[in-house]
Amino acid sequence: MRTFFSEDHRLHFPQAELTGGQFVTPFERPSRVEYVLNRLKEQGLSDIVAPGAPDMAPVEKLLDPGFLRFLETAWGEWKAAGMAGEVIAAGMPARGMHTDRCPEYIDGKVGYYCHASETAITGGTWKAALSSLASAQAAQRHVAGGADAAFALCRPPGHHATADQYGGYCFINNAAVVAQMFRDGGAGKVAVLDIDFHHGNGTQNIFYDRADVLFLSLHGAPSHAYPYYLGYADERGAGAGEGANFNYPMLPGTPYAPWAEALDDAIAQIRATGVEALVISLGVDAYKEDPISFFKLESEDFTDAGRRIAGLGLPTVFCMEGGYAIEAVGINTVNVLEGFLGA
Repeated sequence: MRTFFSEDHRLHFPQAELTGGQFVTPFERPSRVEYVLNRLKEQGLSDIVAPGAPDMAPVEKLLDPGFLRFLETAWGEWKAAGMAGEVIAAGMPARGMHTDRCPEYIDGKVGYYCHASETAITGGTWKAALSSLASAQAAQRHVAGGADAAFALCRPPGHHATADQYGGYCFINNAAVVAQMFRDGGAGKVAVLDIDFHHGNGTQNIFYDRADVLFLSLHGAPSHAYPYYLGYADERGAGAGEGANFNYPMLPGTPYAPWAEALDDAIAQIRATGVEALVISLGVDAYKEDPISFFKLESEDFTDAGRRIAGLGLPTVFCMEGGYAIEAVGINTVNVLEGFLGA
């Protein structure tokens, strides 16, 4: 399996994250990638290549143009306004406020386009996000060209980014773009299967009213876990997308057996609906020692999950998402890939 990866991810490294009322070193940090790369090489999965330039055409089909302009210009506007630190949202539109009017001043604009203030923008964020997108797109083209599967080692991740908001460490929704590319290439129906601990609210947002992209997410119950306000089981899609959205929220302490039952149900839904291509939002923060999650999966469970996914026999692109137990993130990520490959 070929891995696509860009060194430009290093350009995004905020110096602080607001969590628990304190500023701490971000959990989503460049060293996560190094552990994955090292493990890939240790296990002989050393076909690792850099992507080309990103293609914005499929992105522009999915994302709000004002949002894209904001991501590109936010740092410059922030600095021009005399702000000393990194771009962090201080306020966001809440119930009873206008949610359809974007402020002109950058401080208000940041809150308008952000849904989680733990996520900062730096001078290198836009270029890093584009490199992450490029890796996902290169993986899709590799699979569309005949490969069975490919791995996009994306950083920053993408599945929390909606059509017009960033947050949860995410700026551009890589998995959604890959799904759109498969559709543009002729696949009648595509599935995005999100196994990250946190609900893929951004992907759900983008495809909620579409029948051609099936979205399925296994995650911590939103009553207990970020992103809190989306990811309930009764969210089934709207309009043409009714019945194409599947959420599997699970409670604190969930071990592998019930998690695997949810995965099997998601796989059955994919198999029953004539899906022709598969995108995996590959987060490994369901691991028992992840610092910002509460499932209890063991490292070997990720290998079994990869085997189960492989049973679908579909052209598959893996897009890296979360996983914050730094010393285990490489082992758990590669275990999924090796399980998929039957290694």
